[in-house]
Amino acid sequence: MKSRKILLLEKILKYLATRTLRRFKPRVVGVTGSVGKTSTKEAIYTVLASKFRVRKNEKNYNNEIGLPLTILGLESGGGSFAKWALVLLRALGVAYLESKNNYPEILVLEMGADCPGDIKYLVDFIQPEVGVVTAIGVSHLEFFKDKKQIAKEKSTLVKYLNKEGIAVLNFDDEDVRTMAEEIKVKKVFYGFSEKASVRASDIFFGYEKSKDVHGGDVSKIKGISFKLSFEGATVPVRLMRSVGRPQIYSVLAATVVGIHFEMNLMEVATALKNFQAPAGRLNIIDGIKNTIIIEDSYNAAPQSTLAALEVLEKIQARRKLAALGNMLELGEETESGHREVGRKVAEVADVLFAVGDKAKFIADEAEKTGLAQAPAERAGLDKNNIFCYDTSSEAKIPIQKELQEGDVILVKGSQGARMEKISEEIMRYPEQAEKLLPRQTAEWRV
Repeated sequence: MKSRKILLLEKILKYLATRTLRRFKPRVVGVTGSVGKTSTKEAIYTVLASKFRVRKNEKNYNNEIGLPLTILGLESGGGSFAKWALVLLRALGVAYLESKNNYPEILVLEMGADCPGDIKYLVDFIQPEVGVVTAIGVSHLEFFKDKKQIAKEKSTLVKYLNKEGIAVLNFDDEDVRTMAEEIKVKKVFYGFSEKASVRASDIFFGYEKSKDVHGGDVSKIKGISFKLSFEGATVPVRLMRSVGRPQIYSVLAATVVGIHFEMNLMEVATALKNFQAPAGRLNIIDGIKNTIIIEDSYNAAPQSTLAALEVLEKIQARRKLAALGNMLELGEETESGHREVGRKVAEVADVLFAVGDKAKFIADEAEKTGLAQAPAERAGLDKNNIFCYDTSSEAKIPIQKELQEGDVILVKGSQGARMEKISEEIMRYPEQAEKLLPRQTAEWRV
């Protein structure tokens, strides 16, 4: 239950943000979904910023307070009454006095939903022209009855677009695809399916050869390339420090939005050369001992973790390791979600590090799956290659000692698991942690 002070603050910010939108009339792109929202927002921003004045929400400014602050171009006052008084004074200046020449032409706004009704609250006053829905998963199930209710909440964004709007939908996600049946505005699908209007194909990983200490060859992953197609035209795209389908989906959604704003495919592809996925989202980082880290520690749900494991599965490496932390906010799906991940780990990884009480379900299922597999199939995970720890701080030194040249390690978990601590311990250049890892601000590093 929110306090009266918070509700009053939300009301004031909503009024000032609404006034600002009416005064400057920016075109608004809204982005929602269970996974991939932030990467998609960043890709859209990268594309549009090559041609327009664009603003995006930063940090976790995707809720009833964060989005109005983004519209106003202001920072939170935190827990300080004096700072909030100054924020509101500046907000008055933006809403009534700021020059129209200084305001963005386009706002790219990620919209989160912790509870039913959250997105309706946002779209009622923001009124997006473009609505992007990425994928539906089972995160936040403490607050939603089931996955169907999550899909209903996320669909609110595209149901309430203005008449000239466009719904940008992931064709490959059945829950998102079926949203089109209830939408009256223009719909454009993206994905890997041939039925998608904007699609990706011919994916391949780039590798770089290096030598280990014994003079042997080691192949190190260096990004991913694919073909981007729309209405018979095709252009190549390369993402230098990102891997896997999740980032490609972000690029595809950004392409649809760019086309809507009258950019051609070559302009979009050129802009995407500057795209870097946000910290903690399937980024490639050099590790100690000539290893590679697939750094995906920002957050985790079963769907995104399975996608990350698929990336690990396809990458060439001497050994494949997975450091997986608790996946939180799964409600009744907590055990089943972790066990689903455990089954995939047994197919993919040579070594598993499970971090947290809930991650022990991953370890247990990975061991069971390995034992159950027939001799002709992959042997699965031996219990001697499964290690369990209570916290990331406890796990980081053993993981550092276990790493060998040529290894690739996936690091992933929910925010509360703090798996970025492991990445910082094993990255080759820890002085770059602030740039490359999530949760590097003072309040997180306490």
